[in-house]
Amino acid sequence: MTNELLQQLVAVQDTEHYRTLTWEGSFGEYLDLVRQHPAITQTAFQRIYRMILSYGSEEYTENKEPITRYNFFSDPFDDGRDAVYGLDRALMHLVQIFKSAARGYGTEKRVLLLHGPVGSAKSTIVRLLKKGLEAYSKTDEGALYSFAWMTEDGSFLACPMNEDPLHLVPSELRGKLERMLNEDRPESERVEISGELCPMCRFMFREELKKADGNWHRVLDKIRVRRLVLSEQDRIGIGTFQPKDEKNQDSTELTGDINYRKIAEYGSESDPRAFNFDGEFNIANRGLIEFVEVLKLDVAFLYDLLGASQEHKIKPKRFPQTDIDEVIIGHTNSPEYKKLQNNEFMEALRDRTVKVDVPYNTKLNDEIKIYQRDYNPDVIKGKHIAPHTVEMAAMWGVLTRLEQPNKADLSLLQKLKLYDGKTLPGYTEDNIRELKHSAKNEGMEGISPRYIQDKISNALVSDQGGSCVNPFMVMNELEQGLAHHSLINNEEVKKRYRELLSVVKAEYEDMAKSEVQRAISADEEALKRLAGNYIDNVNAYVSREKVKNKFTGADEEPDERLMRSIEEKIDIAESRKDDFRREIMNYIGSLALQGKTFRHDSNPRLHKALELKLFEDQKDSIKLTSIVSNVVDKETQEKIEVVKTRLIKEYGYCDICANDVLQYVASIFARGDVRK
Repeated sequence: MTNELLQQLVAVQDTEHYRTLTWEGSFGEYLDLVRQHPAITQTAFQRIYRMILSYGSEEYTENKEPITRYNFFSDPFDDGRDAVYGLDRALMHLVQIFKSAARGYGTEKRVLLLHGPVGSAKSTIVRLLKKGLEAYSKTDEGALYSFAWMTEDGSFLACPMNEDPLHLVPSELRGKLERMLNEDRPESERVEISGELCPMCRFMFREELKKADGNWHRVLDKIRVRRLVLSEQDRIGIGTFQPKDEKNQDSTELTGDINYRKIAEYGSESDPRAFNFDGEFNIANRGLIEFVEVLKLDVAFLYDLLGASQEHKIKPKRFPQTDIDEVIIGHTNSPEYKKLQNNEFMEALRDRTVKVDVPYNTKLNDEIKIYQRDYNPDVIKGKHIAPHTVEMAAMWGVLTRLEQPNKADLSLLQKLKLYDGKTLPGYTEDNIRELKHSAKNEGMEGISPRYIQDKISNALVSDQGGSCVNPFMVMNELEQGLAHHSLINNEEVKKRYRELLSVVKAEYEDMAKSEVQRAISADEEALKRLAGNYIDNVNAYVSREKVKNKFTGADEEPDERLMRSIEEKIDIAESRKDDFRREIMNYIGSLALQGKTFRHDSNPRLHKALELKLFEDQKDSIKLTSIVSNVVDKETQEKIEVVKTRLIKEYGYCDICANDVLQYVASIFARGDVRK
């Protein structure tokens, strides 16, 4: 059996791909590759930009503003584990910076700074870029190469900074080689040779040139060009630097340090062979370096960023300035960024920084996706999450991040719904765009998704509720946790967040009642009959005709009482009934012109009104309030079981939460709350 398993594993191994990734050849063979595929010489910014584009994008319009969504940020590498939701604008801004840098317009000389509140996906974005670079370097489009020196004992000494082999071309020959490589080539595919050899390779080059009596071609015989695969784990082309205790950290972690064991062998601290070019700047050459919480670093480290960004050079100890080609990206939160702005001594760094705001989600549907990724049936075993549980937690999170609208007739909850694509009478796309532009700091404060994830997790491991977690369990966790929230010290803020929880609970109450109402009135045939009756009467009313009574055959006036009993369910005022009825008839006519047939559920508003009307007609026969009294006759119990079955089949409830929601809604009706 073991041998069979091994054979199956061996069968799926792609050894041909491995040979491609470990390709080695001469400098001449590398020049042939450059001639065929000039993209292998692209800069780090060009590589990242083309990598993002290689996964495709889609254009859409939001409130009359064009937005580009890049598929790269959906995490195609780990099946969406690090997918970023709801930040299309911020990511579009970031990609535009990469585009500008790829074209050499100036942003390639800047430190990219992702700025936003805690838990807003800054680290996730950088993690995606690093994963993407690793994967892209294994493709034909993202291939890149470096080289190694053959030593006297026949072994190879790799360039410690993963340099492009074209750096081996002497400056006096570069112009001629560029003209040869770029002949008949469009501007976008031109090869440019820039940058000098690192101290180690420069030393080796000089030594080999002496042995070859100045013959550069013979020096190239000592070179072996190799395919370079970027890897964060192997510290090849991807580096990460983060703050530590000041006593245990110095700038050599960025630019390398002396190897004291080799000084005795080579006799000098200035011999590059006695130096470890393994700082984060060194190993990240040709790729990307991430600075975690960059503004928490000591000022001495920030100075290293100045030359690294503007001049693309670093200064290793005892060696001249050394060329680098890498994307420098850091992330920080608002308090640290404000300190940078107020520090007049850091003016040079501010001037070399491009800030990209990464706010929290302000769209409910995108926020829900964050939690659905972590809390779904494939991940959660042995527990059922009741409908709307995640939605209510997400709704509260988004509400805490929204600024109070400056319009008296608009509540914060209505603003949330507008942002989420819902429509409200009197609000156009222009109004919504104006709302967003007037709220400059929206999404930069509020509750972090991490807090909500922690509280959902607490509810999942709680013994309360048995095998089902409902919205009230999670909302209770959210409220109780505020008392000990480590990032909220302001009692006024806590009070506001508790008030917003009350808003969410009221919204859930309406949702629960609505679903139970729809489950009770889910008799398809009855809805069709009611819809047909309503349309017949509306048609007669609008046409100023009479309706034929199906039983007596007599012509009668349209049934005003029936029409109003339906229209009132969706708050159509008496003064607006004529407009609504004409609107319905125009809608039916429009469908007919398109070759479509009007159904009872074609118009969402009318469908809702019909369901509410049917519920009102049927609720007394089901006697929902009798559930609370625990005195239920057999006939009523059978009807309740039908409703419960509908909740389970059509709305995603389990037996436990279906029973809970029926009990909850029954208690509302029992206390006389009959709001729509």
